[in-house]
Amino acid sequence: MTTLSTAANAQPDTGAPTPGEAAEAPLRGMWRQGLIVFCENRLALVGLGLFVLLAGFCFLGPLFYHTDQVHTDLTQVHLAPGEQGHPLGTDGVGYDQLGRMMLGGQTSIVVGLAAGLLATALGTIWGAVAGFVGGWVDAAMMRVVDAMMSIPSLFLFMLLAAIVTPSVPMLILIIGAFAWLGPARLVRGEALTLRSREYVQAMRAMGGTGARAVRRHIVPNAIGTVIVNATFQVADAILYVAYLSFLGLGVPPPAANWGGMLSDGLADAYSGHWWLLYPPGIAIILIVLACNFIGDGLRDAFEVRLRRR
Repeated sequence: MTTLSTAANAQPDTGAPTPGEAAEAPLRGMWRQGLIVFCENRLALVGLGLFVLLAGFCFLGPLFYHTDQVHTDLTQVHLAPGEQGHPLGTDGVGYDQLGRMMLGGQTSIVVGLAAGLLATALGTIWGAVAGFVGGWVDAAMMRVVDAMMSIPSLFLFMLLAAIVTPSVPMLILIIGAFAWLGPARLVRGEALTLRSREYVQAMRAMGGTGARAVRRHIVPNAIGTVIVNATFQVADAILYVAYLSFLGLGVPPPAANWGGMLSDGLADAYSGHWWLLYPPGIAIILIVLACNFIGDGLRDAFEVRLRRR
């Protein structure tokens, strides 16, 4: 009897997916399709490989190639590449140029990533609130953005960098505090479109708050635009660091970054010390190109996901 009862209560395994699995299947399909499109973009893969290679060179390289980037050595000044065990030569105060490239790359990448993510986060929150609330709140918030965008950003960066003492955290705050204007305008446009969607209206009709709408619907559905823009913000932040350092407003020695090395190498290049100019310049070009290639690939991937959705 027990066997018959157990057999009667057991449900047949038809192989059909459960409701939860059925709901997750389209989502997995969209992410898989987006990944396929990203991998089909050869420039995006090249950009990703370049970024990983440069990051590994800067952060893992010092573990294998040890140099003294604190104490100067005037007996090792302006050695050509390959002389006395220096693959890229030395600079005007005796620092090993290859080790200097690693140290400078750490500053450039850290400041670029942190400032780009900070600008993206600030711009996303500002634009989502302005676009969803609308009315006089939207008008007031966007007039602030328009007023700040009317001032050249590089001028603001130079002004603040000249007032405060440059350091890595300060450069992140300075760049992030003014680079969020572009993401704010992009996310506001997305929010204006998304706030009229049926699911947002249904959530508000059931008593949902505006904060919940922004947190659960506006920002998640604008995530494609946010992520793609974040890659371009990182590239822009790296360039801003190079600009400020080239103008002498970067981190003070013995710290280094590629922009400061480029500025120092420009003066020495006229004396025939070309190895002080080209490596940092090429590194800046490669990492900015890598970020832009990754952004293009992510844009294509998210466009496919949005079409399928």
